Amino acid sequence: MYKHLSPKAIIAGLMLLGPLSVVAQSPFKGLENLFTIPKGYIVNYTKTPPVIDGDLNDAAWQQARWTDDFVDIEGDRKPKPPLQTNVKMLWDDSCLYIAGRIMDPNVWAYFKHRDDIVFHENDLEFFIDPNGTTHEYFELEYNAINTIFDLYLNKPYRNNGNPMGNWDAKGMRSAVKVQGTLNDPSDVDKGWTLEVSIPFKALGSGYRSTPREGAVWRLNISRVEWDTKAVDGKYVKLKDSTGRTLPEHNWVWSPQGLINMHFPERWGYVQFSKKNDNNAVFALPYAELQKQYLWLIYYKQREWRGQHSEYAQSVDKFNLGSKVTINGRANNLQIEATAHQFMATITDEADHITWTINQEGLIGQLNNN
Repeated sequence: MYKHLSPKAIIAGLMLLGPLSVVAQSPFKGLENLFTIPKGYIVNYTKTPPVIDGDLNDAAWQQARWTDDFVDIEGDRKPKPPLQTNVKMLWDDSCLYIAGRIMDPNVWAYFKHRDDIVFHENDLEFFIDPNGTTHEYFELEYNAINTIFDLYLNKPYRNNGNPMGNWDAKGMRSAVKVQGTLNDPSDVDKGWTLEVSIPFKALGSGYRSTPREGAVWRLNISRVEWDTKAVDGKYVKLKDSTGRTLPEHNWVWSPQGLINMHFPERWGYVQFSKKNDNNAVFALPYAELQKQYLWLIYYKQREWRGQHSEYAQSVDKFNLGSKVTINGRANNLQIEATAHQFMATITDEADHITWTINQEGLIGQLNNN
């Protein structure tokens, strides 16, 4: 839904963006915004699914905690949003359930047809990567009258992904309840709530079964908010002095570090649990720390190819050694490359598990047995 940038423009933007937090490893200098740790959420199990009616008062939702307030998509580099947004999640043997609470004094929505470009209005959007590969992921969008835009992507736009707009999340149910008066600029609203049930079997070829206990998915949630004014009783987007519509605000659960939701490696983590402990804290898996080095190579390889018309064939080109220590454990970094493709690997010297990334940002695991 966000701007589809060319590889050259993406790399230029990555190098210009400032740091969001202090990162100890010097190899990440200049790209700190892309290596903050995403947020995590433990999804509790429910034996009784919530009623999908937009009302979040049913007993099932009392088992789930709200996320932190949403922040700007770029994170700490931008002010906190003036309007509050939160979600909570549950699961059972068939579905993922998501509830959204969107505070807004001016609730409006005019698009009414399935697969209208909903993000051209205020909306709430879910991005889901069940396999954690950054490929074969899903985008689901909802406005305040429950108009749905759903999309499947085989890979991100930066890797020439082909979005399938005719894909539908079969069996998905959703409902909206407005706390106020829809499309009426004459009063002040409280906001709107969204309730969604997403069958696991609806999530295409990438995921067909119920998650196992402890399974981790990548997921992020975005709110799009446009600046408007009232004209003849209708909400109209504000324009700048040249007559162009002002850009939308992008507020998210887990900050991306740049204005682009289609960096799935920057999404948050959700972990499925039947322990139903609301005091439990998500623990980042060790493998995700290993993958940070693969993503570092990926970003640097894109920059290198833009400058040299080929991929670098050694980690030495990026001032990286072939040995890195992660949580006190020794790892080996390697690159195999031609002019048009590459594969980078990281291998733990103790357990010999190898993770890989290629020129399309596809993450995988090698079987070293």
